[in-house]
This record gives sequence, C-alpha cells and structure tokens, in this order.
Amino acid sequence: MSHARIVLWLSLTLRSARSLSRAQFMEGQRQGRPNPGAMGNDAGSQVEERPPAAQETIVTEGAAKIVFPCANEVFYNPVQEFNRDLTCAVITEFARIQLGAKGIQIKVPGEEDIRKVAADLSEQEKEKFEPKEGENLVPGDQPRTAAVGEICEEGLLVLEGLAASGLRSIRFAREVPGLQSVIANDASARAVDLMRHNVQLNDVAHLVQPSQADARMLMYQHQKVSERFDVIDLDPYGSPAPFLDAAVQAVSEGGLLCVTCTDMAVLGGNSGETCYSKYGAMALKSRACHEMALRIVLHSLDLHANCYQRFVVPLLSISADFYVRVFVRVFTGQAHVKASASKQALVFQCVGCGAFHLQRLGKVVTASSGRVKFSAACGPPVTPECEHCGQRHQLGGPIWAEPIHDLDFVRRVLQAVSTNPCRFNTSERIQGVLSVVTEELLDVPLYYTLDQLSSTIHCNTPSLLHLRSALLHAGFRVSLSHACRNAVKTDAPAEALWDIMRCWEKECPVKRERLSETSPAFRILSAEPRLQANFTVREDANPSSRQRGLKRFQVNPEANWGPRPRARPGAKNTGEAEERRRLRQNKRKELAEDLAQQAARLKMFPCKRFREGTCDRGDQCCYSHDQPTPRASAAPTDGPETSNQSPPGLGPPLGHV
Repeated sequence: MSHARIVLWLSLTLRSARSLSRAQFMEGQRQGRPNPGAMGNDAGSQVEERPPAAQETIVTEGAAKIVFPCANEVFYNPVQEFNRDLTCAVITEFARIQLGAKGIQIKVPGEEDIRKVAADLSEQEKEKFEPKEGENLVPGDQPRTAAVGEICEEGLLVLEGLAASGLRSIRFAREVPGLQSVIANDASARAVDLMRHNVQLNDVAHLVQPSQADARMLMYQHQKVSERFDVIDLDPYGSPAPFLDAAVQAVSEGGLLCVTCTDMAVLGGNSGETCYSKYGAMALKSRACHEMALRIVLHSLDLHANCYQRFVVPLLSISADFYVRVFVRVFTGQAHVKASASKQALVFQCVGCGAFHLQRLGKVVTASSGRVKFSAACGPPVTPECEHCGQRHQLGGPIWAEPIHDLDFVRRVLQAVSTNPCRFNTSERIQGVLSVVTEELLDVPLYYTLDQLSSTIHCNTPSLLHLRSALLHAGFRVSLSHACRNAVKTDAPAEALWDIMRCWEKECPVKRERLSETSPAFRILSAEPRLQANFTVREDANPSSRQRGLKRFQVNPEANWGPRPRARPGAKNTGEAEERRRLRQNKRKELAEDLAQQAARLKMFPCKRFREGTCDRGDQCCYSHDQPTPRASAAPTDGPETSNQSPPGLGPPLGHV
C-alpha cells in the first residue's frame, strides 16, 4: 500500500471515529444522562477538535468558569457582565413568583445567611413554629424548596437561543434556582463544541443541554402549549428582529421573554428606513433616542405577538452602554389584543426646538353599561408649523406609549439585590439603575435634556436642581431617566417648559442682535412668558438616588468597551486584531515631515517588488529590502498582512507604483 493511501485510510478512520463519538455524546444528552466518555478525564474526540491550551483563555464571571479561544471564533464581551447579572436577578425573581404559586420556595445563595442574621425570634415565637412531640406533618403540608444546581421537576424551562460559549446558560444553572432545564443553542458547530466543554468544566451537564440548530427553527418547533419555554433569552449580535416572530410563539403563557438589541445606530435614528424594515417603526434623531429605542422594541414585540392573539406586558426596560435590554411577559387574550392599538403612538417632533407631541393610534371608550368600544383616535395634535419656533414637524413611530416598567416587580428585584449585594459583581450599578427606574414617571413617554433646552435658545445651562424646582413650583411632576444623565422627564406641556426657559434667560440674558430672525431661539425669546418661574431650590427637587450617591450612570468600564467584532470561523487572535485596528487608525492623515523623516519612515516598510523578485533599484529603493522575520505564532498566510502594518499615524505601506 502506498504512502498516500495509508494517509487517506488513517484520515477516514479518524473521521469515522470522531463522528461516532459525537453521535454517542448527543444520544446521551437526548436521553437526559451525562456521557461517560465526555465526563471522564479523557474527553476523546472533543479534545482533538479544540485548539491547544496555549490558544485559550479562562474567564471567571459570577459562579461560572469559561474557556474561550483567543481567536475571535466565539463571541464574548466582558462589558456585558452587567447585562448577565441583571438577567440572573430578573429570572430569579420571576422564578420566585412562578414557583411560589405552586407552593415551591427557592433558595438563593447568600439569602439564607442573611435571613439567619436578621431573624430574632423570641422563645414563644419559636414554639409556634416548632412541631410538638408526637405531631407528624402531612407530606403535602411540608414546604417544597428548589435550590441552585438542582433539577426542579416543576421548574422553569429556559432557552438561550444564541448561546455562543454558553456562559449565560451556565450562569443560569449555577446561580438561578428553580430550573428544570436550560437549552443552550447556537448555530455554530465550533461554539457548540466549546459549549459542551464549558458545561463539563462547570459540572452542570444535568441542567444545561447544548444544542446546534437555527434558533428560529428551534422555537418554531416548540409552538405547542405543552412544549413552550418559560423563559427565552435572545442576545444576538446586532438586531433580534429575525427571531421575534418565533419567540413570541414559543414562550409559555405568562412566560418571560428577554431581548437585547445592540443595533443602536438603527434604533437611534441614523437610518430610519432601516429601523422601519426591522421593527416596523420610524426612528427619529432626538435627545430621547435611547428611550425611544426601548419603546420601538416594545412596539415591535407587541406587534408580533398580536398576530397570534397574544400581547406583552413589560416588566423592566433598560438602556445601558451600547445596547437596550427589555424583559416582558407574554399573555394570550383577544380583548387585550384589541386594546393594543391604543397603547401605540406616533411622535410629532419639531426639527427646530425639539418639542414633541404624541398621537395615539387607537382609542378605548367604556360606556356606562360597561361595554368597551375600540375606535380610531383623532388628530393630529399639532399644527403644520411649530407654535413655538415656526419650524416643521417630523413624524416618527409608532412607539410603545404605555409604561415600560412594572414598579412592583422592579422593587422586588431591587430589594433582592440590595439585601444580597455579594451575589453579583455589578450589584452597585444594578442598585443604582433600578433606583432611578423606580423614580421615573411611568405615564410620561420620552424626555428633554438640559443641554437641549439651553442650546436651543443659546443661553447658559441651568442646574438640574433649579429646573426641577421651577417645574415643581409650577405644579408639574418631574423625574430623571435611567437612559440619560441630564434628562428632564415631566408632564409639563412644551409651552410651560419654554416659559420657564424664557424666565431663566432673563436672569442670564442672550445677545438678541446675534440671533437670526428665522432661528428658533429668536422666535421663542420674542414671546413673553405667561408663567413666572420660581427657581428657588426645593428639597424634593433632589431625587433620592442622587442624594444617596448611588452609581446611577456608569462611566466607560474599560478601553475599547463598545461592541466587539462579530465572531467568525478561523478568526485571528483577538488581541492581534485590536492591535491591527489601532495601527490602522489615522492612516489617511498626512503628516508634516521633511524629506529625511519621510525617507526614514518609508524604510520601515518592505518593498513588495523585492519580495516578488522584480525590483531593480537595489539600494536606491526608498523601501526596505530586508526580509521580514516571520513570527512563530503566525500562520503562513498571515505573513504578508502582518509585515505591511504601519505605525500609528503613518501612511499605508505601498510598494513601487
């Protein structure tokens, strides 16, 4: 037998053995028992497929320990630890509510010790709870409990549709009690292989089931009422729009749907037509774009659910860092679906002063007999030109116009995190954000900002306390928003808000001669205020979260903290890719340099024609003829790319033209 045939025979044999081992592992997962070969010291074919240990890094987050490849083959962003911590806290309280209705109590790590310290029962109180001698408890009366890491037969069935490395699913299994099963799904074979290794590493194979499938098809296959998921978590790279239709059908009655959107450029108004194609709403560029993004996502979720006689009830909606995150419950009911039109609204926003008005799409009227009638709303609420500055209006939406939070549920999560702060690394930020959420005006969509109001009329910016005090003195309500540091969320109409700013301008006058007669500032300041503002600072003008100094608005946690590059098969090392991007910054900027500096700079780059053997200039060549030394860790195909890198601020490496 020739050498080539021997090599071919060995490769086919190894491939068959690898396929057989993978089939045995998947069969063991489907039968609900761990794979003996995978759980042993020798992982068999899975170890062969994984890269060497030198190309891996171990990440510890929460109670999970995850192995990641250094190459960007599986997506991971450490900045979203706040997202994952908050999700664990929300699902824990949701499990407490769902299982509490079934008579099951959950045990959260850390809460038992706190309750033991807080409990101070007298002897008489202890006798009330201690059973007497000879008294037997009925088995049905014994309280049932669900602990972390244990299978609860009546617990929650959780699906993470886009699991990547499985970090979030593993954290659910190790930190959230009351779970029946967690399905960690991903379409990438490399991600699923890594997921299986991480599941074994954390000893959660009895709870977490890796799955390789298209997330949409997997959810469509669980549309039956008996097969639906109690919790569905969708955290895609970019927009979750392709998965929403399947998600609202696969979640159980009253189940929890968690959705993350990182396409903030689309939701923030940079591409209104793209936002409409994905979410069915036109986004506007405004200072309240972050809250509008939340309301657009909620509108899209409710619109998809209405197609199947279902509707959504928001529990918590968060705008943080570079993404938005919503937690909603999905219910079924034809009468509530008919009222969905009255929950949506169009937004009329002035392009000059930024004043906005909402127009509901539907109207609900309750007759004296108790009969509810649904009809179309009447409008529009504005004139063709803005009454304040004379500019035109832009039309955006529809957006969700109802409350985006359930305060009772938010307070439950806040109390659980506050009493057990050691549970999460980002507990301080969770407490701060949820505290601001509890202070928000729920019935007031969108907001203004301090810099927006002052820059419109070109005056000095008032302090937050002065403006809030003026609104409170005038009899209006006002609050902050978790989505923006200097937000002013108030039920005051736009004319009252501009009257307050006119009064503020009188204390800090603007040079009217410098204003154009057609500018919004000139037209607003030309009118006399009907409302005389009082800027005396009130005690209730300073919100409680601000007085306590909570970490309400997070600063950039680290360098390059934004969205990471999309994971791709066979990708390069993450650090190498970031270094390459850094070197390419400002490459098109021309530097002021003399001829000697230019010659020294060009000698840093190799000559392309010399490498090809066609350069005939020799020492007269302005580029270097030194052979680049290949790095041992780089692949052969990476040689030309790495050798042509330019230092920061310098032009791109070019050969002779």
